[in-house]
Amino acid sequence: MAWNEPGGNNNDPWKNKGGRDQGPPDLDEVFKNLMGKFSKFGGGGKGGSTGGKGLGGIGLAVILGILVVVYVFSGFYTIREAERGVVLRFGEFNKFVEPGLQWKPTFVDRVIPVDVQTVRSMPSSGSMLTEDENVVRVEMEVQYKILEPYKYTFAVTSPEESLSQAFDSAIRYVVGHSKMDSVLTAGREGARQSVRDELIGIIESYDMGITVVDLNFKDARPPEEVKEAFDDAIAAQEDEQRFINEAEAYSREIEPRARGQVNRMAQEAQAYKERVTLEAQGEIARFEELLPQYKAAPEVTRSRIYLETLEEVYSNTSKILVDTEGTGNMMYLPLDKILERQSGPSIPANIRSTLEGLQNQDDSSQPVSSNTRTTRGNGLRSGRN
Repeated sequence: MAWNEPGGNNNDPWKNKGGRDQGPPDLDEVFKNLMGKFSKFGGGGKGGSTGGKGLGGIGLAVILGILVVVYVFSGFYTIREAERGVVLRFGEFNKFVEPGLQWKPTFVDRVIPVDVQTVRSMPSSGSMLTEDENVVRVEMEVQYKILEPYKYTFAVTSPEESLSQAFDSAIRYVVGHSKMDSVLTAGREGARQSVRDELIGIIESYDMGITVVDLNFKDARPPEEVKEAFDDAIAAQEDEQRFINEAEAYSREIEPRARGQVNRMAQEAQAYKERVTLEAQGEIARFEELLPQYKAAPEVTRSRIYLETLEEVYSNTSKILVDTEGTGNMMYLPLDKILERQSGPSIPANIRSTLEGLQNQDDSSQPVSSNTRTTRGNGLRSGRN
């Protein structure tokens, strides 16, 4: 009888391991045992074989369905607005993904989100030796942003660590080639720009996919033992700069005013020059017109010129001068003041009568001779006879 026939002693090779006629296991029996186990798991119990197989298939389908649903939902992820996703498929770069809801096959793809919009900052500080062999403590801060997510992820092992080391190296190089007074006082802006240029040159060789946005020089101070002396020196330099700024402001204020006065004086001088020139030309023209008349009648012309001159001189005064003949005395009557008082507030009657009496007395006691010149108002009242 064969080993796999019904009723034989060797119908189950797994149970009769010591038999002489052993062979390969029956595959049908193996599958049958497995299906029986699944039917028990699905609630088949000791029912018929057909029912057991049906319940086992349903349970397996439910399990597989649940696994598929879990797998599908586990692949959904979200990339934020400021990020870009770097997709690795089996550890190798595959593509970039844009912001939004995305899906990836789990255990196949890996997504690394990289923020490409936020400006990040990294501080650095330390005590450094300057060119003139002084110790100074410097604090700076660099602001940077990621431009290329792929290079930022794969160019170096640790981009932030590499940037920090490059930043420290740039600061120490610049401070080591600068003097302490320059770093502490007026040379801060130059040192800041030099550190930025040096840092950009270093990270360009690394090609990390980042760019330097700005660099801030936060603080620079000497050792604590000499801090007070340096504070006094810095205060003195600040006062010096303040005085210079005030002097420049005063200069900018007073210079336009002085220039305006110079221009005004130059214009006045030019106007005076033109006026004098025109007056001289007028005098020349008048003299040229008068010369023929003088040649024709010298005595008459001389007298006329004399009278016109007196009229011009006395037309601007209201004083009266009376020259008495033979006495050598000149009497002065301040009639201009009297007239001003008469045209002004009212004069008391007693004072007015006294003034009129004095004036009449003077007129009667001092007769006017033929040589008397009297001017009143704006013209010549009597001339020479």
